[in-house]
Amino acid sequence: MNLPNKLTVTRIILSPFFLIFFLIPRSWSHYIALLIFLGASLTDLYDGYLARKTGVITNFGKFMDPLADKLLTSTAFVAFVAAGYIRTWMVLVIILREFLITGLRSLVAYRGVVITPSPLAKWKTGAQMTVIIIILLSTNLKDTFALLENHLWNQALVSHIYNGMVFAVMVLTLITGIDYLIKYASSLKGILR
Repeated sequence: MNLPNKLTVTRIILSPFFLIFFLIPRSWSHYIALLIFLGASLTDLYDGYLARKTGVITNFGKFMDPLADKLLTSTAFVAFVAAGYIRTWMVLVIILREFLITGLRSLVAYRGVVITPSPLAKWKTGAQMTVIIIILLSTNLKDTFALLENHLWNQALVSHIYNGMVFAVMVLTLITGIDYLIKYASSLKGILR
């Protein structure tokens, strides 16, 4: 278990802690949730860089790193649905795509093929994490500056902005899912025969 893989496992462990602190209805807990998510996001940036720099790229890391990302982002999107920030159907589409591709990875792994994230998929993950951080920052600002809710914070407008960002991420997520299905169609056909 090298350091990049430990960072990946750390991201998996942090996901439920993010959810717990986000769902506690206190502003201090939302700040902790934000810090947990930021820390977990940084492990995503650092583990890949470290693995490439030190030459310790493993099949475990190739498989678990994207899975850890999916777990972290899906947990955050589910938390936002629970808080009423975003629409459920968009999150369901994102999560279904994420776990469809995870299933695809598992199936082709039996053929000895390791699916590594495409550049577009890396952009998708980055976009998801960016949207999540923006939502976390804005809700923390709203909690901190309660005056915003009365004078400057238009909840309906903010909800439209959140849903618009998540919709854009959902479209990008679907595009990357279709890209994977096209690229690995022959591997899937061989397995399903």
